[in-house]
Amino acid sequence: MTVSDPRQIVAAKRDGHTLAAEEVEAFIEGYTRGEIEDALASAFLMACLLRGMDGAETLALTRALIASGDTVRFVGLDRPTVDKHSTGGVADGVTLVFAPLAAALGLAVAKLSGRGLGHTGGTLDKLESIPGLRTDLKPEAMTRQVREVGCAVAAQSPRLVPADGRLYALRDATATVPSIPLIAASVMSKKLAVETDLILLDVKAGAGAFMKSPEDAEALAEACLGLARGWQRQARVAVTDMEQPLGDAVGNALDVVEAVEVLTGVHRGRLRELAVAFAARGLSVTSGRGLDAAAREAERALDDGSALERFRAMIEAQGGDPRVVDDPVGVLPRAPVVMSIEADRAGTLARMATEDIGLASGALGAGRMHKGDPIDPSVGIVVRCKIGDRLDVGEPIGEVHARDDDDAREAARRVLDALVMREGTVQPPPLVHTWLE
Repeated sequence: MTVSDPRQIVAAKRDGHTLAAEEVEAFIEGYTRGEIEDALASAFLMACLLRGMDGAETLALTRALIASGDTVRFVGLDRPTVDKHSTGGVADGVTLVFAPLAAALGLAVAKLSGRGLGHTGGTLDKLESIPGLRTDLKPEAMTRQVREVGCAVAAQSPRLVPADGRLYALRDATATVPSIPLIAASVMSKKLAVETDLILLDVKAGAGAFMKSPEDAEALAEACLGLARGWQRQARVAVTDMEQPLGDAVGNALDVVEAVEVLTGVHRGRLRELAVAFAARGLSVTSGRGLDAAAREAERALDDGSALERFRAMIEAQGGDPRVVDDPVGVLPRAPVVMSIEADRAGTLARMATEDIGLASGALGAGRMHKGDPIDPSVGIVVRCKIGDRLDVGEPIGEVHARDDDDAREAARRVLDALVMREGTVQPPPLVHTWLE
């Protein structure tokens, strides 16, 4: 469809009218072809933010984003294919554990991941801290690796949903990011452009997430599920806690060290628990096994080393140094300064300014504030205390990995400032608020 005057579409949405699917698709097509300038597209995004979009409009937007580029199909696989996506948080290394764990359970994980931005970490940045590892896999190489290894984690092709990349940059520049329909279309266009048997979504809620409340996160989860149904694809969505860092490590190489510790069965905690929950859900949905039985299988795959061996095979297949599985600290880049963080107050940890901890790690060089900024894979923060823990003055609660002493002291100060203490017992928040299907 050709837009004779795209301003009419913007004006209709501005005035609160519901757009026809053809109008939404024509506007996105015009923008993709360069016939509609950024100024008018910005007005369109603002109108969508302020007036909202119903399910049909959001589905039309998603279809148009997908149609702007290539789609990916994995053929010839003898196992169910599963994709998993998180909306982003702090110390969220689930994908590093989930991909090999699911592969060990007989699932195929073909994961297209992104890089960190702002306070959130990126899976690609974490994996690329492993010497030699490549994430720029071509579709045929990715398919071959998934067939042989069971899992692959790669960068998104520039030809996959290119309109979303352009619109996201525009949303970031025009303060139109916090719109549930726009977020849902952006997330799901990338998931639906890759044909898998099951989509698993982790929508974070809390101080370290983009969605600050479980209610807003559930609204986004429902919107994403609606798009999956409209595309006739199976999906399950969990709303999970981000009131505190999920794991302990907030960095890149540090995240890989923690993931290896989980895969060896040594590290137990919220990161392992959530990785098991997603792997069990994937196995249950695709095989018909009961959820409890699937969870027991996932626990065994971590404890008997089979998930760890899938991780080793994935790293080696993508050109990385497989010795990272046996000696992650020795193989991965290390910061020259490691400074202990010690509690400066006594009491029970009641709350954490989780986003501030993520930003403190980013300020060390572990993250980026603008797309394309360089990162330092060696630096970051480890925070081992969790909400509900009783802390004493001087008690070690983690450490900072930095380039120099001044940076380390500043990061340690910011971590301590992010902790809120009180007397008495504090109930930790639930890890999973709800599952939706």
